Amino acid sequence: MRRSFFCIDSHTCGNPVRLVAGGGPLLPHLPIAERREIFVRDHDWIRQALMFEPRGHDMMSGAIIYPAYRKDCDFAVIFIEVSGCLPMCGAGTIGLVTAAIEEGLVTPRSPGKLSIETPAGRVDIQYEMVGDFVESVRMFNVASYLHAADVSVDVPGIGRLVVDIAYGGNYYAVVEPQETWKGLDGMTASDVVDFSRRLRDALAPVCNPVHPWDDRIRGVHHALWCDKPARPDADGRGAVFYGDKAIDRSPGGTGTSARMAQLHGKGRLKVGETFRQESLIGTVFEGRVEEETDIGNFSAIKPSVSGWARIIGHNTIFVDDRDPLVHGFQIR
Repeated sequence: MRRSFFCIDSHTCGNPVRLVAGGGPLLPHLPIAERREIFVRDHDWIRQALMFEPRGHDMMSGAIIYPAYRKDCDFAVIFIEVSGCLPMCGAGTIGLVTAAIEEGLVTPRSPGKLSIETPAGRVDIQYEMVGDFVESVRMFNVASYLHAADVSVDVPGIGRLVVDIAYGGNYYAVVEPQETWKGLDGMTASDVVDFSRRLRDALAPVCNPVHPWDDRIRGVHHALWCDKPARPDADGRGAVFYGDKAIDRSPGGTGTSARMAQLHGKGRLKVGETFRQESLIGTVFEGRVEEETDIGNFSAIKPSVSGWARIIGHNTIFVDDRDPLVHGFQIR
């Protein structure tokens, strides 16, 4: 049996985003967090086929749009990633909004504004048009917070690292330069992957955060290695690691949110202030602390992140049972 998927491919500040506009599975009309669980249980082969090689690659991000369950949202989304179905993806959100508006897949109730139902919660959007094109997208992300500060952990091959655990839609180990890690300069991509895997393994028995409002969101699966910026118009630079060996080419939407939550939690970033995060390839997201809030017993912020995306093509992908690699593969 051959199944076909019509996709709109784009990139958000360098990171690929594949919006599945046709061929996604029909799911019951439930909150998107529950539909995500059904998708993972019954349809994860679609994620693997479209994200893994040979149809995708280790850095591939994607999304499937569904009708919203919440009455205050324009549509809902399931994020499909190489690393799984994430609760939230910032670069994916900016890419899917750009593609959905430019290609006419969604009609906003208010021009220039959208509200999206994500598994992590409602995400509000403001976007700017220049002619027929989306010039920039600002997402008002889910509430983000510093979960644990100054967590000390022994990492094989590195030594003792002190990291902060912050949430920005996903949980991150946030690493700043210190005695045992001097910064990003001189590090290769393979170094980032290797160090991140070791750090994540070392953290697992030490810190296993669970979201106060949704216990399905748990565990530190991402790492954010922070350093001084290379660009004069940026405030910081970061390398976001996720999955088994993926490094975000964009500055990271949930990563920038987590970074701002960490800085605010440590008294280094105030409400109304901006933080411009630079990626490894020199692209920039502009983050802003919109207001303070709470998540359970934790002090939190409501962050926003602004960036741009560009459509790079239409792609009809076949997934054929005759193909020995029908569900894709990864080289570990």
